Amino acid sequence: MAPCCPAESTKPAFIGIFGAIVGGFAVSAVFFLLSFSSITAPALPFPVVTATTTNLSALSTPAQPETMYNRPIWKSPARGSRMPSPRAFRLTRDMVRARARDGVIVVTFGNYAFMDFILTWVRHLTGLGVDNLLVGAMDTKLLRQLYLTGVPVFDMGSRMVTEDVGWGSPTFHKMGREKVLLINELLPFGYELLMCDTDMVWLKNPLPYLARYPSADLLTSSDQVIPTVTDDSLENWREVTGAYNIGIFHWRPTEPAKRLAKDWKDLVISDDKIWDQNAFNDLVHTVFGQPVQGEDELVYSYDGKLKLGVLPASIFCSGHTYFVQGMHQQLRLEPYAVHTTFQYAGTEGKRHRLREAMLFFDQPSYYDSPGGFLSFRPNIPKRMLLDGAHTVESHFALVNYQMKQIRTALAMASLLKRTLVMPPLWCRLDRMWFGHPGVMEGTMTRQPFLCPMDHVFEVHVMLKDLPEEEFGPRIDFREYTFLENPSLPKQVKESFLEVRLCNEHSTRCSTANGTNKHRALLLPRNSTEQMLLDVFSSYKNIKIIHFSSMVDGFRGFADAAVETQFRNRVKRYTGIWCCVEFREIGHIYYDMYWDDKPGWKPHPPQNREEDHPPWA
Repeated sequence: MAPCCPAESTKPAFIGIFGAIVGGFAVSAVFFLLSFSSITAPALPFPVVTATTTNLSALSTPAQPETMYNRPIWKSPARGSRMPSPRAFRLTRDMVRARARDGVIVVTFGNYAFMDFILTWVRHLTGLGVDNLLVGAMDTKLLRQLYLTGVPVFDMGSRMVTEDVGWGSPTFHKMGREKVLLINELLPFGYELLMCDTDMVWLKNPLPYLARYPSADLLTSSDQVIPTVTDDSLENWREVTGAYNIGIFHWRPTEPAKRLAKDWKDLVISDDKIWDQNAFNDLVHTVFGQPVQGEDELVYSYDGKLKLGVLPASIFCSGHTYFVQGMHQQLRLEPYAVHTTFQYAGTEGKRHRLREAMLFFDQPSYYDSPGGFLSFRPNIPKRMLLDGAHTVESHFALVNYQMKQIRTALAMASLLKRTLVMPPLWCRLDRMWFGHPGVMEGTMTRQPFLCPMDHVFEVHVMLKDLPEEEFGPRIDFREYTFLENPSLPKQVKESFLEVRLCNEHSTRCSTANGTNKHRALLLPRNSTEQMLLDVFSSYKNIKIIHFSSMVDGFRGFADAAVETQFRNRVKRYTGIWCCVEFREIGHIYYDMYWDDKPGWKPHPPQNREEDHPPWA
């Protein structure tokens, strides 16, 4: 996770948690009943590349029968078979032995709210030929679904809620402590452990890279945003200033590593207000700074005996080095992983970023909305994008110009009951949660840059079910790379209508001219609601309607009540830019209707009374 302001948490039953992982709680009555029920494997949400996902010979010998432990990934249990007993899902040495390869096991864990993240995580690994993995289930719903899908899963005994948990919440901290307990449970089994969060994906098999450093007790990722090396070697630990990030790290079952894991466990259990990542960083830096002789990329840390290396943030990417800086591209390196840190809008923001990068696996229905899609080519004058200094004023001028076009597109999508494909969004300034001079000094961020949607828009609000009587109908949207995604069905991609806006007084500007596969539909600028409904009623079966421009594309809703509802909705879609340096209140609110306010300027609130969104 990227650094943030941690919230206070209530004290969970740590002894109960630890006991659950060591020996397992008694399973709930619901799960007990499920274990005696016939089961049917659900359809997978994406195609499985069996040629690279199955390697049974690496997991078992021909003399061994196939079991739920060594079964090839994505191979579902036999139709009509019964759910194994709860005891079969307990984490054991035998389970790890069955899945490990070359002494290495790759592990993640989560609850049902992260099912799609977990399937994406597994899909990327198996696509790379890595099947020595296990997933810890924190609730019985996830355990059952993963088992039916053919993903090797074990029961963490957590009995956790199936809903999403917000950053900094008590449940979030509970999940962090479960990770520490899980590491303590796994290391004594004697296998190398690559522990990962579910909000990251693998882009390249990391195991050969980790094997390059056989004497390292621990290799950790970090929140480093300034490169300390320009090749694929470990970071120069002397220059690393970012926190070590526990979303991706590799443990060897050495005595120093086991001692660190135990002390880490004792520390987080002793105080429920301690964030697990901060505790890890504190322990690692207890003794720090002596290079390992002959292996200068490693440093002695923790107790002066643990050999630590820091994975390069250019290829074991954070949300900033991958999505904002594109550090791997600038250094001409192949990334191994991307972790969705340094982002906004919570879990929905993480999911959307992976979708923008075409790294997320969605259900087929995601790619074929019943009402079809609406897209447009954004218009950005060169002077706004490239000319002049990169300032708060020039940044907001650029973003506001794009925002006005998006506002029109949202209105037309709402009117035509279509899903809007968002355009790419350009920014001049980076977004952080603290004051900075536009981009952080020493980073490789170029200006302007293609910025993630959550830098400007509140993705989680756009996905929220707002009351229709106050906010009008929901407006579905997709990421800007949606139409380029290989998962988009051919029948959707080829059902395409191009629309060109024209001057309404021109003799050639008439929708009566019709269209065919080789000619665009001409539509007068500033069309009325009724005109749009009349014109596009003939194209309801067309999947993609693409506008060559959205500037002056729609005059507005005829019904004042509908217009008010629409305004109420989209005003909440925008977030903040942060932050002007050396100010107590440095953030500036984006305003979807900035052009309705003569003389609007991008200034931070002057006091606490002014510090509220433009719709509040």
